[in-house]
Amino acid sequence: MLRGEAYDSRDPELLALAHRARESLARFAATSSTDGAARREILADLLGGVGEGVWIEPPFFCDYGAHVHLGPDTFVNANCVFLDSAEIRVGANVLIGPGVQLLTVSHPLRASDRIVPSGLRAGGAPYRTHARPIVIGDSVWLGAGTIVLSGVTIGAGTTIGAGSLVTADVPPNVLAFGQPCRVQRRL
Repeated sequence: MLRGEAYDSRDPELLALAHRARESLARFAATSSTDGAARREILADLLGGVGEGVWIEPPFFCDYGAHVHLGPDTFVNANCVFLDSAEIRVGANVLIGPGVQLLTVSHPLRASDRIVPSGLRAGGAPYRTHARPIVIGDSVWLGAGTIVLSGVTIGAGTTIGAGSLVTADVPPNVLAFGQPCRVQRRL
């Protein structure tokens, strides 16, 4: 899965990791925002890496957590979704607006390639899935409602406008927005 190969999302090991993540996320959401130490402890146990000063505003969702790495002083606003079937690496001083989705997961485009015939499922997922990593550089701002698709790298110092659909790499120090997201100017 982490190498970008097709995987079974209903593999028992992955399901156990997903259930563990959901339990941790429920505890995180139920922990008072005034109890920073308890929240940090939950995040440190859930995520693959959490820098100093990271703040995540619930509700927050991730598939597994173990593949999410957040740099120091990163802020993740409410209602964000990180589907981390591949690594998600977020740099330092990153602002992630409300409703942002980082989606490492994808499926074959053709239904005949995507759907697993029922005779081959044997308790596995009925569809084929693969994932590619997402990398967000230092000091990036992802505006509210931005969606970043699998395999995308966003360069340091870049601002992505609200509501953008990021389907390809974005260079450092630019303003980019749109559907699909396009560079508008250098910063």
